[in-house]
Amino acid sequence: MRTETGQGAPRQDLSKSKPAALIGQRSVLTLVVCALLFALCVSAHAQSPKKIYRVGYLSPRPGIERREEAFGHGLRELGYTEGQNLSIEWRFTKGKTDPFPSLAAELVRLQPDCIVGIGVNAVQALKRSTDIIPIVIGTVDGDPVQEGLVASLAHPGGNITGFTGVAYDIAGKRLELLKELVPAAARAGILVDPSRAANAHIRNTEMAARNLKVRLQTFEVKQPEGLESAFQSARQSRIDILSVVATGLITSHRPRIINLAIKTRLPTIYSAPDFVPEGGLVSYAADVAAQARGVASYIDKIFKGAKPMDLPLQQPTKFEFIINLKAAKQIGLTIPPNVLARADRVIR
Repeated sequence: MRTETGQGAPRQDLSKSKPAALIGQRSVLTLVVCALLFALCVSAHAQSPKKIYRVGYLSPRPGIERREEAFGHGLRELGYTEGQNLSIEWRFTKGKTDPFPSLAAELVRLQPDCIVGIGVNAVQALKRSTDIIPIVIGTVDGDPVQEGLVASLAHPGGNITGFTGVAYDIAGKRLELLKELVPAAARAGILVDPSRAANAHIRNTEMAARNLKVRLQTFEVKQPEGLESAFQSARQSRIDILSVVATGLITSHRPRIINLAIKTRLPTIYSAPDFVPEGGLVSYAADVAAQARGVASYIDKIFKGAKPMDLPLQQPTKFEFIINLKAAKQIGLTIPPNVLARADRVIR
């Protein structure tokens, strides 16, 4: 047998070690490629745009007020922020009724994920414009069923759900509060824009008047021009206290009505809270902020797949009593301490 010798160590045959080396190199290369792919996926995911939910909002109000601020706050609490994952198209008619159809059609053309309607006129205009886009009622002055907006409160059907701001049974409570403000009052008035909703308020106020042994007189206003004459008639009839039902025409002429109540020095309570910060004396009504947060919660449910027909209409369960001490001073009325202590909000 033949052997080879040399000065160094015996030669090693490397042919058998090459596959292992190649396998190691391939493993490293595979790891590098996987790492790059993972980084690209993470980067692509991070850079992919978030879904921006779009909401339309139609209201007779002059602009952003307490209701709208509470609505925005409610959405933020649920994780929706304008400019990030939320876009709101605000539309206001500033107390006018004529713009509702055109503004409703304009919002529908924008194809939002949901539209909020404030008041009967707004919701009716939206209903005529779409039967597909979900509509959430922020509040309505009357009965949504009687107004033809939904089939029933429990099962609204169609594409409309939301919140009604009306609780007719508290109409009598307003007269009771007025009587506490003016204990000597013997004659009361109720100012209404004739409608089915107004009739329900009148019936409940009449029952309270009988219990309080107060004589009640109704003053109907069908046109803006009739507001001054209504207050003049109230004074001529020696009305001591007045309850104002905030529906339709009444809602659209808040400043004018407030000024007339102050001018005639007539203690007045309103069925909507918006009157008091603007100079009205007192209001007892559904808590606006609570309802607005409820609307935000319904929109969140709709974004997550709920259908309006499966969400029952909610009636108000929380109410607030607001007193404006400046207005009381203007008409020379001293608010009894026990009544003042029960107020949820006091404007000084």
